[in-house]
Amino acid sequence: MPYILATLAITALIVGPQLWVRYVLWRHSTEVGDMPGSGAELAEHLIERFQLDGVQVIRAGKDQNYYSPSEKIVALSPDVYDGKSVTAVAVAAHEVGHAMQFCREEPISRLRDKYLGRAGQIQKIGGTILVAAPILTLLIKSPIVFLWIGLIAVITMLASVLMSVAILPEEYDASFNKALPILREGYLPEHLLSKAHSVLKACALTYVAGALLDVIRLWRWIRFFR
Repeated sequence: MPYILATLAITALIVGPQLWVRYVLWRHSTEVGDMPGSGAELAEHLIERFQLDGVQVIRAGKDQNYYSPSEKIVALSPDVYDGKSVTAVAVAAHEVGHAMQFCREEPISRLRDKYLGRAGQIQKIGGTILVAAPILTLLIKSPIVFLWIGLIAVITMLASVLMSVAILPEEYDASFNKALPILREGYLPEHLLSKAHSVLKACALTYVAGALLDVIRLWRWIRFFR
């Protein structure tokens, strides 16, 4: 029983942040009647205001909100692109915050290129090897192969967690050094700023909350490996 309770507690600590992020974004997604513009309109306005040359705003798929430095694109999900909610406005401002980091070539913008790209490469390589793992195990039938498969699984998932934590300063900067001060300049009424603060905190923790889910997979592989 203690083992089961400990497992449930650890799982809650890992999954909890991801659920919290989704809950916060959903909670403040109600349309605000007197909101002057949608998320896309705010993003386009801020791009023009801060002279972020070449940056464009596009409508992306569901739950896809990001800034692509290589394409200079602020991608917003339909709910954010067309929405006139606190979530829509705050998320749009957060992504424009990333655009400001890269267009100004701020030192903090290098964190993503330095760490997140490596995490993606490690995940792709590790994922490919793990997909091929059953075939390799059947063909070679060696304990050494089994050992390497387990080791690769652990390294792949641990890399995802560590790399996401490494870019947390960039996410924090986009939310609280860029987006929130901008929204305080009259883009949101005073009584909505606390809600925007919660949404921006969720935006800053999105990568980390998602990466924590890999801890569960990591834990399972460690048990399997043992």
